[in-house]
Amino acid sequence: MGISVGSVLLGSADPDRLLEWYRAALAPWHDGDGFIHFAGIDILIDGRSDVAATSREPGRFVLNFHVDDARATAAHLDTVGVTWLVPLEERPDGLFATFSDPDGNTLQIIQLTPEYREHLENVPRSR
Repeated sequence: MGISVGSVLLGSADPDRLLEWYRAALAPWHDGDGFIHFAGIDILIDGRSDVAATSREPGRFVLNFHVDDARATAAHLDTVGVTWLVPLEERPDGLFATFSDPDGNTLQIIQLTPEYREHLENVPRSR
């Protein structure tokens, strides 16, 4: 049985504002259908009446964005005024930074070291 994650739904009390923020902050491809497209996964930002204006438990679900140049990405995110929870820092497996979107959801940018990326490529993924 093949199962894969096809997309992620981000519910928002103000989906238009959140969509525009994601487009400005992370520059995903958007074709006007509600989905924003990142390499490998799509995110649908949609209005929902059952969510608060800001996330009550922002660390429960973290979107990780793997980037080629974490320093340049962090500098760009500074221009859109992100709230940094953890500024860009070097860790054994690469560069990491944690920030919030306007709804208070937790996001990370990650630039893995070549050694760790190679390690991940060699990890068996099927049962």
